[in-house]
Amino acid sequence: MEADTPLSDRLDDDDYPAYTMGRAAEMLGTTPGFLRAIGEARLITPLRSEGGHRRYSRYQLRIAARARELVDRGTPIEAACRIVILEDQLEEAQRINAEYRRAAREAAAGSDPGQG
Repeated sequence: MEADTPLSDRLDDDDYPAYTMGRAAEMLGTTPGFLRAIGEARLITPLRSEGGHRRYSRYQLRIAARARELVDRGTPIEAACRIVILEDQLEEAQRINAEYRRAAREAAAGSDPGQG
C-alpha cells in the first residue's frame, strides 16, 4: 500500500498489516509465541515494519484464529496449520470450479440455436 492511500481505505483492506504482534495476540487471546509458531509453520507470513516488527492483517488474524481453535481442541500446532492450509486450498478450488461451471453454462446457453 502506498503512503498516499487514504487511511480509511487502508483500514477497510483485509490484507493491510494494521496489527502489531502484541495487539494480534491480545485479539486472539493467545501469546506472541503462538503467532511466531504459526509463522514458522508457514501458515501466515506477517509483513515487517521498517523497524523489523511483525505486522498482521485481519485476514491473517482470521487464519490464526482458526488454527487456535484446532490447537485448543488438542491438535498439534503443525497439524493445525496444515489443516488450515488444506481447508483454504479446498475453498479456493471450489470457488474456481464454481466459476468454471458458471462460464460453461453461459457458453452453452449462448451456443444454443434456440436462443436469440
